[in-house]
Amino acid sequence: MNWKDEGYLLHKTNFDENSIIIEVFTQNHGKYSGVVYGGSSRKLKKIFQIGNKILVNLVSKSNNRMGYFNVELLNPISPLFFDDKKRSIAVLSASTILKILLPERQINIKVYDSFNQMINQLNSKNWIKLYILWELSLIKELGFEINFDNHSVNPKNNNYIIEINDNFYEFPKLFLNPYQINLSNIEIRMGLEFTKKLLIQNFILPNKLKFPLPRNILEKYYS
Repeated sequence: MNWKDEGYLLHKTNFDENSIIIEVFTQNHGKYSGVVYGGSSRKLKKIFQIGNKILVNLVSKSNNRMGYFNVELLNPISPLFFDDKKRSIAVLSASTILKILLPERQINIKVYDSFNQMINQLNSKNWIKLYILWELSLIKELGFEINFDNHSVNPKNNNYIIEINDNFYEFPKLFLNPYQINLSNIEIRMGLEFTKKLLIQNFILPNKLKFPLPRNILEKYYS
């Protein structure tokens, strides 16, 4: 089996002295794992930064066995934000969320396109808004959609609230008006807390997964 595809590096781990195993979210083959021989060498190490866009060529003897990748760097996403802690941790957060939630080898073009769009807009002024909306869209694509038309207003603080599975959640105006430009830290934190609760209750806990540390760090930046 042999195929070539573009994708984003989600995870890497050492395989032996010179090689690594990587997980890549590809456009046309879903999340895929494979060995990269020599991937830990100084020459290739810079390619394997989490979030980088790469071109992978998979060679495998069968569908049931892990193959190996030949890799080319397409777009060095991660190095663009080495000096920006918030954007750097957002890349790690999104990549880790996809790593733990996406099933192996299942194609999802909508999730890939939304992730691709969000990553390509991280340089924009309102990048954190786009990140929050991306998490919300991911939750929808994974099978849990929220109808915000059924919201109400909390009389104690005038925040928007919605009932989901007999629980009440506060959410920012952003989810009613995605074209809102300027967000306060309170609104950002509220949005991140809302999507975090949905991720935990609908995907993390039922599957006995560990919530990504980078995602918690991102939220703390807006505390």
